[in-house]
Amino acid sequence: MTVQPATGDEEVGRPRGRRRWRKRIWRWLVSLCALLIVAAIAGVPVYVRPQIDQLRPADAIFILGGEGWGRYPFGMGLQMQGWAPIVVLSNPLGPDDPWLFDFCKSPHANLNLQCFVPDPPTTKGEAQELRRLADSRGWHTVIAVTFRPHISRARYILEQCFDGDLIMVASPAQVSPLRWVFEYAYQTAGYVRAVLDRDC
Repeated sequence: MTVQPATGDEEVGRPRGRRRWRKRIWRWLVSLCALLIVAAIAGVPVYVRPQIDQLRPADAIFILGGEGWGRYPFGMGLQMQGWAPIVVLSNPLGPDDPWLFDFCKSPHANLNLQCFVPDPPTTKGEAQELRRLADSRGWHTVIAVTFRPHISRARYILEQCFDGDLIMVASPAQVSPLRWVFEYAYQTAGYVRAVLDRDC
């Protein structure tokens, strides 16, 4: 049996196949980059520059839990400035957050503070607690405090439970570029869950 030598066409075919794969990979990368750019631009009015409301007197200040610890002194400062007679602070981790847990148990001069552990420990659990407190205490206007990337999603979820006047304000916070990438993904996933589960 004789072995036929490789023809020139086969030799040429291999580099051509590699070039085709490189072109496909390049097109895929360009499409992915374009998609990420579009998503980043679309997220600007939702996460980077969300609707933040003008402060006005309210029945309570409701501080949502989570990272961005500046929200806590910011929200308590609003109560001390007289924007509302009480500040309600969410501590999703409960005793697992020793600093916040101990802070909530301690007395504070010139601060009318109430803390709670949401169940479930999510924004939806916080919204359900807001509804319960508003119904039992006759609250009609509430200032809700969180950090900027969370504003739009928090508004959407809180409005499912609280039908009064909701004033959303953002605490001052520095967000790094890497953190923005995380928040885009995290808040978007949270939005999807909230849309699929709209009942309070």
